[in-house]
Amino acid sequence: MHHLANNIKYLRGRRTMSQRQLAAKAELSVSTIRAIEKGTSLPRVNNLRKLAEVFNYSLDELLDTDLESQAGSIPENLNGSRIRVLPIMVNEENQREKVSLVPVKAVAGYVRGHSDTTFIAGLSHFAMPFPELSAERTYRVFQIEGESMLPVLPGSYIICEYLQDWTLIRPGALYVVATRDDGIVFKRLYKGDKEHLLEFHSDNPEFEPYSLELSNILEIWPARGYVSFQFPELPENK
Repeated sequence: MHHLANNIKYLRGRRTMSQRQLAAKAELSVSTIRAIEKGTSLPRVNNLRKLAEVFNYSLDELLDTDLESQAGSIPENLNGSRIRVLPIMVNEENQREKVSLVPVKAVAGYVRGHSDTTFIAGLSHFAMPFPELSAERTYRVFQIEGESMLPVLPGSYIICEYLQDWTLIRPGALYVVATRDDGIVFKRLYKGDKEHLLEFHSDNPEFEPYSLELSNILEIWPARGYVSFQFPELPENK
């Protein structure tokens, strides 16, 4: 457990949370958070699970990995040479993969349960009728919120294809990215000014670009299209 105290302080700082805010989010007392960060208390397992859930890390990672040192490094499996856990649902009749739908209300759960077969099985699943989508590839549909990617409207559903090899990211292309700190985001991606960073750009100029460390990223899904049940409005001067 020799990394726990530093990891909690580091992760809390990365999210600019006070000890009181973290305590409220994890449903723990401030004194418990303070004792964990000082290393003077051996937390109960259920308290550790609460903290792991807040920060979207496993118990093993919180206890045994120096997350701050890891943050500035490039993930070992960047090119997908080692298998990443990606649960899928299959049609029993034809053995073809089904497409899983992640609505806005399931986003928080998805970040925690993206590699959990039970969680993925609880989502809605269906077949996609579009000839542009290969039956041999893995697709997922994510509902987005917010106005950072206008003219794609909030509530739209982004059809995505799974990307195993992150070195194949195309600068300026559209991606849905599952992250530990920011949940699920829909952005244009660019390589950062350092090897361990990715830049996230919005299409709406009112939103500033920002960078995230690769260690903060869980999954990357290139966008292939989208479905919206809202039509864009005409400009006011029309």
